[in-house]
Amino acid sequence: MSAIIELKNIARTYRVGSETIHALRSVSVGISKNEYVALMGPSGSGKSTLMNMLGCLDTPSNGEYILNGLSVSKMSDNELAEVRNKEIGFVFQSFNLMPRYSALENVILPLVYAGMPKAEREDRGKEVLEQVGLHDRMHHKPNELSGGQKQRVAIARALVNKPAIILADEPTGNLDSKTSIEIMGLFQDIHRRGNTIILVTHEEDIALYAHRIVRLKDGLIESDKQNNTITSTVILPV
Repeated sequence: MSAIIELKNIARTYRVGSETIHALRSVSVGISKNEYVALMGPSGSGKSTLMNMLGCLDTPSNGEYILNGLSVSKMSDNELAEVRNKEIGFVFQSFNLMPRYSALENVILPLVYAGMPKAEREDRGKEVLEQVGLHDRMHHKPNELSGGQKQRVAIARALVNKPAIILADEPTGNLDSKTSIEIMGLFQDIHRRGNTIILVTHEEDIALYAHRIVRLKDGLIESDKQNNTITSTVILPV
């Protein structure tokens, strides 16, 4: 399979007063199209910095990042924003939904920014809400939804622009065990449909849904292994 992501000797340093913090030291990793990868590591390992790098939310101090054939390492903020909007769908632990907007309005926000006509974006929003099993909740506001339903809305929003990559940061961190299993089943379905999924988690049982687990420690890749005990679930959206 062809690589959709290539990181070559990526380093990220920060200055804090007179001290230099080495968040990433020299990270090289490739991720192929339609891979399902979990990033793991303790606090301070560099996994959050790496996630920000992969999501084009930050740029490296050294090294090269090639995303879907584009070298994004030296792009301007505006160029990075454009790449983010086209290539990456984000799912966060805290859902990041607009409280006064309905589920459908939250989902189609990226399409508003992209300038898509209203009727077209509403059709696309309804399509992805159907995909995540929330067609009957599209006019509900976040405070009328359960935690699992809020995360489904967030996942639908991540899918609405038809991105190549879904980047999920602790997507089950605010959910109970049963709901977590349902959400991970939904990610499995998204992966089967062809998306590349990068999952950031500190939970071993959640990482086991991924096909490959990359562990970081002290700004370096400690291990990068295929997962031979993939967790699967037949729970589908309802």
